[in-house]
Amino acid sequence: MTLNLRQKQTDQIIRMLNLNQPLPTSSSVQSPLSNSIYKILIYDKHCQSILSPLIRVPDLRLHGVTLFFLIEKPDRRPILDVPAVYFIQPTEPNIRRIVKDAGNGLYEKFHVNFSSSVSRGQLEEMAAGVVRAEATERIGKVYDQYLEFVTLEDGLFELGDKDCFVRMNDPGNGDREIEGIVDRVVEGLFCVVATLGVVPVIRAPRGGMAEMVAERLDQRLRDHLLAKNNLFSEGGSFGVASFQRPVLCVFDRSLELSVAIQHDFRYKMLVHDVLGLNLNRVSVQGEKGGNRSYELDGADPFWVANGGLEFPDVAVDIETQLNKYKRDVEEVNRKTGGTSGAEFDGTELIGNTKNLMNAVNSLPEMTERKLVIDKHTNIATVLLGKIKERSLDSFAKKEYDMMVRGSIDRAELMAVLKGKGTSMDKLRFAIMYLISSENLPQSEVELVEATLREAEVDTSAFQYVKKIKSLNVSFAATNSANISNLKDWGLKLYGTSLSAVTAGVKNLLSGDRQLAVTRMVELLMEGKPNPEIDSYVLFDPRAPKSSSSTHLRGPFKEAIVFMIGGGNYVEHESLLEIARRQQPAKQIIYGTTGILTGGEFVQQLAVLGQKMGLGGSPVPPPAAASLT
Repeated sequence: MTLNLRQKQTDQIIRMLNLNQPLPTSSSVQSPLSNSIYKILIYDKHCQSILSPLIRVPDLRLHGVTLFFLIEKPDRRPILDVPAVYFIQPTEPNIRRIVKDAGNGLYEKFHVNFSSSVSRGQLEEMAAGVVRAEATERIGKVYDQYLEFVTLEDGLFELGDKDCFVRMNDPGNGDREIEGIVDRVVEGLFCVVATLGVVPVIRAPRGGMAEMVAERLDQRLRDHLLAKNNLFSEGGSFGVASFQRPVLCVFDRSLELSVAIQHDFRYKMLVHDVLGLNLNRVSVQGEKGGNRSYELDGADPFWVANGGLEFPDVAVDIETQLNKYKRDVEEVNRKTGGTSGAEFDGTELIGNTKNLMNAVNSLPEMTERKLVIDKHTNIATVLLGKIKERSLDSFAKKEYDMMVRGSIDRAELMAVLKGKGTSMDKLRFAIMYLISSENLPQSEVELVEATLREAEVDTSAFQYVKKIKSLNVSFAATNSANISNLKDWGLKLYGTSLSAVTAGVKNLLSGDRQLAVTRMVELLMEGKPNPEIDSYVLFDPRAPKSSSSTHLRGPFKEAIVFMIGGGNYVEHESLLEIARRQQPAKQIIYGTTGILTGGEFVQQLAVLGQKMGLGGSPVPPPAAASLT
């Protein structure tokens, strides 16, 4: 697997924890270096999110980290004769804190690691502050780590920017705010490709935020490649670039709104949407009361195997795994002379020496299996209660049918809006109804809106989507050459994108439930001429700008897909499916500014509606368990 982003980011963090010393090829997060020294780790909240899915507390201990603190912690006391590893964003407050800590002599040496590239002005500010504090001898080295992204799975990352969609579409924002969004996305994507050690070919739809990001990233990579010791040189810190270069496909959320709003009945999507999965952790009520926190990541074989399955199939597999575990326990007890039906705890293991040793050796594996089964039994039980309470299966099925058919019976529509479910469930369903077809009876739309108001549901999001949809015709007729302000493309793009979503929805969601982003990525990886992608811009940072780039259109074995304005597990799973379906199998990494639930995305639509003077009362929060 060439593009293992999770492993490469983990390796870079381990190297950072070991004071940026070269790592042996056999090292891992669970294998400490022989010369590892004791140290303290200081991080900010953003970098804590980067570390959380990759490094556990025992792993920190293995690599010599005895204590760890947030840099914002006000009462950190001096710990003499011990070096400190700082892992922070290059912000003005963080730089002032480093200067203050050095001046106060909190630690023996300061090894400063910025999550992204620090500017020359910020470095000069830090140097001047340290000189004034007479603490220059305490600063060890300063590194740009290029780790400004959160890796959740081998092929899934986010930038931790949850409200990007609001800011990129806020009617009050001007050029400066839009430029700031573009710069942040470009910085994050640069860090991703630098960590992977590859320079991708870049493709994006023409005329929007995605093109702006693609063009800016192309220039950033070109400028960097001119440096003598760049991050993509052979033998550099991040390894040799892949001989088969990947394609980086950049989109923004306007490509398809429905997938960001819809209910989904698959296991991983339900855990995220209903229980609030965050940074690979979920908190649910335990059997004996109180909350239990569980990790759900690549180390959990059941999660990996079943995350993309429909919930009923997952429930069946939990029962299957439990029955298999019980049979294995019975077999061990039978061979060792233990009591039939006894829990496998090793207390009744008797019998011949060979069987006894086999049973002892299998104890850790059996115990781990039982823990995994208990974890998912508890999660599935809580989910089942929420499904019944809110009729989530009905929402998922009716939304899917509505999008495929482009319509829904009025009586059925009203039954859903007046039936079970939270206010957010009904609002999401109503918006799905609104974008399911271009031609909806005006009287029916007004009835839906009135029904929402009767249920005291804030309609800001509904009215925002309705407003954007109504602007479709007028903006489609606008001459794009006359648009000069960066903000103008937002409304224009939404007009045309909603048309594309609604007009082609039967093709996009029928059969194998192929989504818009899946369709576009598949075409871009094939590299064949197709009217759907022929207009996409193409950038190759390694080639002269004046050269022909027709040979760079594919085919590609690897792709990095990035969604600006919020992504979701539905798109990620869909991309994984097409990658597995290819012969030979291809590899796709999915990234986004932030992984959002349907409720979180609708909240952003509501904020935009309220900024446009639509709607009234505060939007209902999405139903999810509180996170710890």
